[in-house]
Amino acid sequence: MLLTVITLWSLNLTVTRYILTHGFQPLAYSTVRYALAAVVFVVIVVTSERTLRIARQDLPLVLVAIGALWLNQLGFVYALKTTSASVVALILAATPLFAALIGLATHTERLTPRFWAGAAISFLGVGLVALGAGGEVRGDLGGVLLGIVTAATWATYSSAVTPLMRRYSPYRISAVVLSAAWVLIGLSGSEQTRSQDWALGAEVWALLVFAALGPLVLTNVLWFRSLDRIGPSKATLAANLQPFVAAVFAVVLLSETLAAPQVAGGALIAAGILLARRRRPPPVPVD
Repeated sequence: MLLTVITLWSLNLTVTRYILTHGFQPLAYSTVRYALAAVVFVVIVVTSERTLRIARQDLPLVLVAIGALWLNQLGFVYALKTTSASVVALILAATPLFAALIGLATHTERLTPRFWAGAAISFLGVGLVALGAGGEVRGDLGGVLLGIVTAATWATYSSAVTPLMRRYSPYRISAVVLSAAWVLIGLSGSEQTRSQDWALGAEVWALLVFAALGPLVLTNVLWFRSLDRIGPSKATLAANLQPFVAAVFAVVLLSETLAAPQVAGGALIAAGILLARRRRPPPVPVD
């Protein structure tokens, strides 16, 4: 599940960067994309579960998830608008560190020195991947800061939805959270949506549909299930493979070259993830 998520996310960085540089305004793009994804999830839940109800005691976590996802999308689209996809991918490697800090602060996860060692090795690998892309990392300072916001808010979102997975399906969580986040995104981007030129061509619209149904709808379900099984810190650590996968896509689809530092970086990323993995203890039988 994580490999599928990582693959789609890697494509999404390139796809979103392309869309935003070919006529779509950032918040107009997010508004349309989230509207499509929200409709899909609401239809699925209403058809299969017959209710969107969330218990009152779970509303604080839902509100945190909604706010985090709203800020995440603002940071994501503007980071990709102002700097390159490779720089954003590098910054997103800090997500597991934010998730770990949130886990420690909320006492929801216990992280061993082995995890921290794996995180350090994995992050070093991400740095090598970025350096191999052109010898240095270039990016607008504002875009870099927005990338950090994107990483921190995604870790917050993942940490908030993890306990909700014990009581609700990923479809219901997605239907409620994405719909509410879409309202906030739509209000934030109302001016851009009104002034957007919609004559963008079939290619841009096809890529938008892919960005909504693949990297948003499908990955939300798979990501939630991964969070439930291994926890947010370890799941986000595995996402460090994303920059290397994106480089592989560039080689295959764009005929770019894969430098030796990128290959070494990919190996370090994989080694860090393997080192940080820790099996859950077997459940204690209940008499």
